Amino acid sequence: MRLALAVLVLLVAAGCAPVPSTAPPIGGGPPVPPRPADVVELTAPPSTPDVPPASCDPTASLRPTGPVPPPGSPPAGPALARIRAQGRLIAGVDQNTYLMGFRNPISGELEGFDIDMAREVARAVFGDPGAIQFKVVTSEDRVPTLERGDVDIVVRTMTATCERWQRVNFSTVYLQAGQRVLVPSNSDATGLESLGGRRVCATKGSSSLVNVAAAPSRPVAVGVAHWTDCLVMLQQGQVDAISTDDTILAGFAAQDPYTKVVGPQFTAEPYGMAFRKADEDFVRLVNALLERLRADGTWARLYQRWLGDPPAPPVAVYRD
Repeated sequence: MRLALAVLVLLVAAGCAPVPSTAPPIGGGPPVPPRPADVVELTAPPSTPDVPPASCDPTASLRPTGPVPPPGSPPAGPALARIRAQGRLIAGVDQNTYLMGFRNPISGELEGFDIDMAREVARAVFGDPGAIQFKVVTSEDRVPTLERGDVDIVVRTMTATCERWQRVNFSTVYLQAGQRVLVPSNSDATGLESLGGRRVCATKGSSSLVNVAAAPSRPVAVGVAHWTDCLVMLQQGQVDAISTDDTILAGFAAQDPYTKVVGPQFTAEPYGMAFRKADEDFVRLVNALLERLRADGTWARLYQRWLGDPPAPPVAVYRD
C-alpha cells in the first residue's frame, strides 16, 4: 500500500512539472507533410542546347536495311556485336509510371507498355524476351545514362526532339502522346491556360517541365525526380496540377479516382526508343522490328493490354 502511494505521488508530481522549453508545442496544428527530395521551382524555362536546324524532323529515323534477321544470324554491326557478347540487353526504363513502366507491388516485377516493348527488342536480338536487364533511370538521367554507356537502349516515355537528337539516336515513333493537365476532381482548372500563378508539377529533364515553365499563363513550374512525386504532392495539396503526356496522366487517373484530366492536348509528344549516338546498326534493327510489330498486330495487342482500344500505330518516317 505504501509503495503504491509513493508511485502515485511521483506520477502526480511529474504531471505538474514544467514543460521543457525544447518540447514541441501541444495543439499547434497538423504537421506539415514532407516534400520529396530535390524539388525545384522554376522562375524561367530551363536552358536548352543550341537551336537545331529548322529542317530537323525529330520523328524521322534511320531506315532498316532489311527485315529482322533470325536471332542466330551474324550481328549487323559493332553495337549488336557488343550486345550479343554481353549476353543480354541492358534497357533503361521507369518503375514509377503506371501502365507504361511500373513495378507490380505483388510480384515485384516491372510491367507496362514500355516494358513489353523493351522485351520485344530483346526477343529480336536474342530470340528470348527474358534476355534483358532493366535499369531504372529518371527522366533527367535518360540521355546521360546512354552517353555513359550504362545502358544499350532507353524505353521510357521519351519524346524524340531535335535537341535530343544531337546527343542520341531515336527509333521511329512507337507511341504518339500529347501533353495535358491533371487536377483534383474538385478543381476549377480547365487546362494549363487557367493555372497562372499556381504550382504545376513535372519531372526534371522532361520536355513537359520546359513546356510548363514556358507557358504564357505563367504557372509556377515545380520539378521533381519521379512522376510519383508529382502525384503525392498533388494529393497533399503541395501542387495544384500535374502536366505531362496523356499516357502518363491516364495512369495517375487510374490510381487516384479523385483526379481528372482536363483540357485538350497542347503539344505533340512522339515517343522514340533512344540509343547511343554511334549505335546506328542497332537503331536500324529496332526500326525493322517496329515495322514488323505494327504489321503483325503485336503493337495493337500490347496497346490494348495496357492503354485501351488501340488507334492506328504511328507511321514510320525515315531520314535516309
